[in-house]
Amino acid sequence: MNKTNIAGITTFALVMLITGAIDSIRNLPATALFGSSLIFFFALSAIIFLIPAALVSAELSSHSTEKSGVFHWIHMAFGEKIAFLAIWLQWVNTMVWFPTILSFIAGTATYIINPELAQNKTFLITVILSTFWILTLINLKGLHFSAKFASFCAVIGMIIPMLLIIGLAILWVILGKPLQISFGMTDIFPTLSHTENWISLTAIMTAFLGIELATVHIKEVANPQKAFPKALFISVILILVTMTLGSLAIAIVLPKDQINLVSGVMQAFMNFFNNYHLYWMLPVITIMLLLGSLGGVISWVISPIKGLLHAAELGFLPPLFTQKNERGVPANLLITQAILVSIICLAFLLMPSVNGSYWLLTALSTQLYMLMYVIMFAAAIALKYKFVKHPQAFTIPGGKLGMWLTSLLGLCGCAITLFVGFIPPSSIDVGGFFHYRVVFCSGLVAMVLPIVFFYFYRSHSLSFPRRRESMPNGFPPARE
Repeated sequence: MNKTNIAGITTFALVMLITGAIDSIRNLPATALFGSSLIFFFALSAIIFLIPAALVSAELSSHSTEKSGVFHWIHMAFGEKIAFLAIWLQWVNTMVWFPTILSFIAGTATYIINPELAQNKTFLITVILSTFWILTLINLKGLHFSAKFASFCAVIGMIIPMLLIIGLAILWVILGKPLQISFGMTDIFPTLSHTENWISLTAIMTAFLGIELATVHIKEVANPQKAFPKALFISVILILVTMTLGSLAIAIVLPKDQINLVSGVMQAFMNFFNNYHLYWMLPVITIMLLLGSLGGVISWVISPIKGLLHAAELGFLPPLFTQKNERGVPANLLITQAILVSIICLAFLLMPSVNGSYWLLTALSTQLYMLMYVIMFAAAIALKYKFVKHPQAFTIPGGKLGMWLTSLLGLCGCAITLFVGFIPPSSIDVGGFFHYRVVFCSGLVAMVLPIVFFYFYRSHSLSFPRRRESMPNGFPPARE
């Protein structure tokens, strides 16, 4: 790597990459449901998940010179089959995630038309499907937005609205206006013996998913042993502060039973604007949020399937899914993805309320992603013994013991989240505990079951000759 590339990403740029990957104003209503106790759970989630996931991803990515990412790491540790399972979980999780972010866009758009439409399932599904298919067609044509435009969308649609809602909430407190939550010690530090309190982790863990995506840039940073930990520390602080204060901003102004998971951000803004006589700001902030959301979604329409395409090229999927159009886009995978998202959107019809549907999809997406993280943490421990230390690599302090402690903390966070994901909040209408569990478990099985078929296909297909196993580039040789 030349000096120009080494200096290409500054600590500030690395911080923006990390925070931009996971910091989202869309997640605020779900975490606001838990009032002042979200302060405790955000801190706990950082200790048992966010920091371990970032550290493990940093070490794994810094050992690679040419290839990186979840599929590559897990392939090195456990082989192609487990690597395919992991990349499938990472991809199929986005199938469930798309309807939630698109429902946020639809719910936000109602404030330009009629806010009551945010509770209309037919309207939401229509907007979600129309938006996603339009974005799919755009990607099929090979249209890519520049990095400058992506940054513009992030600033306009995420950073400014986040700072604005926090600022309005601080002013609300200074002016002595009524608060919908209290900040006593018993409120901030909840009774952990109550299962309901642990449900907060599902919403909060969702806000932390994806930090491993930014660590692939570590090889482009000068002196990663110092630069990345510094950027990581700053990023964790920024994420925790903005997500915590942003969630509290909604919680202090909206009663718990009135927070809508789809349009809660706009509910809070409308409340603030009405009290501060800033009515003209509502359409402005609406357009900003729509722009930011669309800018974030369009790249995710094609980015997650790149890892799946790599697995398809290894023979795990039929040749149909490896075909690209004249612009080099995996068209068949994109179309298949759009069809699956369309089917999953019907979950909005399986729950008695929009909030119930949103929570179901959020919890399902989180469960699938957490299963991938379980494999990733296990792979990190295995690779610590399998390969020698690269002299320029970022390593978790403490050697093997440090890796064990970090990975076990992450696995602990995953285990807790996987358990509480089966329990819906009592404040959300999901049609009863039994109904929720049946739909939730059916969703998990439906998302994971295709793996069995693809394993069977791979082992019996004659379309792909047996590949000679070789050491992929990027990792040092195994110890003798």
